Amino acid sequence: MESFNLENICRAAADAKKGIGCLNTNEKNEALLSVADALVKNEAAIIEANMKDMENGRQNGMKSAILDRLFLNGDRIEAMAKGLRKVAGLPDPIGEVMDMSKRPNGMTVGKRRVPIGVIGIIYEARPNVTSDAFGLCFKSGNVCILKGGSDAINSTRAIVNIIRKALEGCNIDANAVTLIESADRAVTKEFMKMNKYVDLLIPRGSAGLIRATMENSTIPVIETGTGNCHVYVDKDADINMALNILVNAKTQRIGVCNACESLVIHRNIIGEFLPKAVSALKEHNVEIRGDKEARDISGEIVSATDEDFYTEYLDYIISVRTVGSVEEAIDHINEHNTKHSETIITENYETACKFLDEIDAACVYVNASTRFTDGEEFGFGAEIGISTQKLHARGPMGLRELTTYKYVIYGNGQIRN
Repeated sequence: MESFNLENICRAAADAKKGIGCLNTNEKNEALLSVADALVKNEAAIIEANMKDMENGRQNGMKSAILDRLFLNGDRIEAMAKGLRKVAGLPDPIGEVMDMSKRPNGMTVGKRRVPIGVIGIIYEARPNVTSDAFGLCFKSGNVCILKGGSDAINSTRAIVNIIRKALEGCNIDANAVTLIESADRAVTKEFMKMNKYVDLLIPRGSAGLIRATMENSTIPVIETGTGNCHVYVDKDADINMALNILVNAKTQRIGVCNACESLVIHRNIIGEFLPKAVSALKEHNVEIRGDKEARDISGEIVSATDEDFYTEYLDYIISVRTVGSVEEAIDHINEHNTKHSETIITENYETACKFLDEIDAACVYVNASTRFTDGEEFGFGAEIGISTQKLHARGPMGLRELTTYKYVIYGNGQIRN
């Protein structure tokens, strides 16, 4: 990889996009499989690099949830390779004719799916994002420029170098993926201004990173979500089901954006459900912060502030709010959520439908854990992020969400009067 120069990196990526966009499906799939094999073959080098990042993280006092995101082992590297193989096996969206109609003047007007072009991805301590981002961008005919966090720089550098060498072995331009290695925040801000070369920017990480990107970028941005996700236990909930879903959504992995951060309980069921929920959560050392009604039920619950109900903890902490109706639950969730993932536990069909209709979020569940908001779980092979905005893409972003379209028009000499 050439010595660091941001404009050179962006220009090289822009120069590569024509060739990458013209690769056929077989060429892309063969390259993805080659990259997957290369990651597994070079597992030891990736783990060695990751150990340096993990040690630096510990010395810098990194939280356990972030260390978990940073950590790579053989199983996680195999999962990265598996993700690439799944993407290779998915239908290629490029060239799909989305619509075609004949006009009264004899012209045929159609919409064809095409790559976006050059996609910049800014992310933090998640080295596995590197292979996911490359695979999805590459299969959808895009070039990607990656700006990983300094906490994972050794891991990310090792993964990108392996990908680039595998692409070269397939006679494909290695600039299909490039890493910005500088840890200087000024460089990150400069990258956000590279609209001459970069067609789309996707930030993945903390609320601060996403906010900074939205505020500073001159490149179109897809806002990916922080996740203040709620589990609402309705008065008609199955208690055992609600307990299982709550514990899974909160504790299965705490440092991810689709983990539950807030529990909302209907007043009619709080006396029966909350003591069992407190007991189950305490088994996982979860601190519970609740309103007065919740605290009156259990002395294990500490007082919640207004800020708690807006907070994505990414930690063993959960807020609890008591409501008297599904309408009140919906209002509370829509006020405090981050438009990511919300679930209702209920046996009442009408209540479930109302929740589905009125909750403003990318993913709304009935009787299932919010932890399923994930590209692989939705059948996309992997994801490049969870979009919490409403334009272009919403929810887990797979191949189709990394494309745009152009109108193609066939005529036989028509001119406009």
